[in-house]
Amino acid sequence: MVPRYSRPVMTAIWAPANRYRIWFEIEALACEAMAEFGTMPKEAARTIREKGDAAMAAFSDADLARIDEIEAETRHDVIAFLTWLAEKVGPDSRFVHLGMTSSDVLDTCFSVQLVQATDILLEDLDKVLAALKAQAFKHKTTVTIGRSHGIHAEPTSFGLKMAGHYAEFARNRERLLAARREIAVCAISGAVGTYAHIDPRVEDYVARKLGLVAESVSTQVIPRDRHAAFFCALAVIASGIERLATEVRHLQRSEVREAEEFFHPGQKGSSAMPHKRNPVLSENLTGLARLIRSHVIPALENVALWHERDISHSSVERNIGPDATVGLDFALMRLAGMMEKLVVYPERMAEIVESLGGVVHSGEVLLVLARAGISREDAYRIVQRNAMATWTRLGQPDGRTFRENLARDPEVAGRVDAAVIDDAMDSRRHLAAVDHIYAKVFGTTV
Repeated sequence: MVPRYSRPVMTAIWAPANRYRIWFEIEALACEAMAEFGTMPKEAARTIREKGDAAMAAFSDADLARIDEIEAETRHDVIAFLTWLAEKVGPDSRFVHLGMTSSDVLDTCFSVQLVQATDILLEDLDKVLAALKAQAFKHKTTVTIGRSHGIHAEPTSFGLKMAGHYAEFARNRERLLAARREIAVCAISGAVGTYAHIDPRVEDYVARKLGLVAESVSTQVIPRDRHAAFFCALAVIASGIERLATEVRHLQRSEVREAEEFFHPGQKGSSAMPHKRNPVLSENLTGLARLIRSHVIPALENVALWHERDISHSSVERNIGPDATVGLDFALMRLAGMMEKLVVYPERMAEIVESLGGVVHSGEVLLVLARAGISREDAYRIVQRNAMATWTRLGQPDGRTFRENLARDPEVAGRVDAAVIDDAMDSRRHLAAVDHIYAKVFGTTV
């Protein structure tokens, strides 16, 4: 991911220095386990740990260059690292990597990095949830128009809109936790995953120390269905981001203007038109969501590796691991900030609710007529006729409101009390179940 859409806290996880620290930790833990189980000298394990820790603490660009120099000759990244480590550790380095294969290091490291990234993403989601909850309670009774097919439907509250997005991101948090469990696995099983050259207890030891669990059957690599599930979870979160961003983009349109992104002092919207206040954050989030979702197909295609292993997945994961997590981290933090500062216009929302002359209350009026003894078919015909009469003459000199047209309709006048119809056309009726919904979503109504 380009620096423009990256945060240092996430990019650091994918930096070579962090990767090599994890590689060393895996190797050092394996040595400690082998020493504990009597397959290598304990003194050698202590030397590897002490000298390796010192080397990693002093790790610099010169060390990166040295590893790259070795890899240019060996054409193998793990061997290059092990050769560099041997230069730092000395003769006891002969015990490093005994019985292990490269995938033991690479796959376990990838699991650690994905877990590290996920923990940041979970913090990001908590910020989004906090912002949505604040808006939901602030605007719990702020009446706004609900839309279906982009057309005015019935009134709702802006708080309920926010509660719906909160509920979705709460589900996304659970999905991410499940994805974290899915990917938090360790494989130290050697060539083709049979433990022929390494004690299975080493894998259990390394896994426990790293906060992972041992893979059940590694086949030399961790099965990629786990990774596919992980990236699918990120994609679902990205889709939730886009759904909310799309809502903001529509609400900010000039002819709607029910809400808009905060416009910073000194911010410019257009190089040609100084009046512009564009929804650039939500548009940016829409684009980032597309990028994050694009990683799903390669992740799914990585599942079908040849036999016990190949490396067709490797080049894919070196790209999608950093890009998907860095991109989602940035998007979630941008979304949290956007929703914290979202500017809402309740008066404009109230104005739009009644902008079609009251026809948005047609559903309530339909129920009133049916309760008055009119068949549902006749009631629907009567309500639609008056709604269309209102709709088609809006703004015309002879135009009437929905309430006025109903009062003039001979099939309504005298059969339904005017006060009952007035009550049916009170937008606050649509907030009757808000407390019930909030109790389900937030566990409280206050």
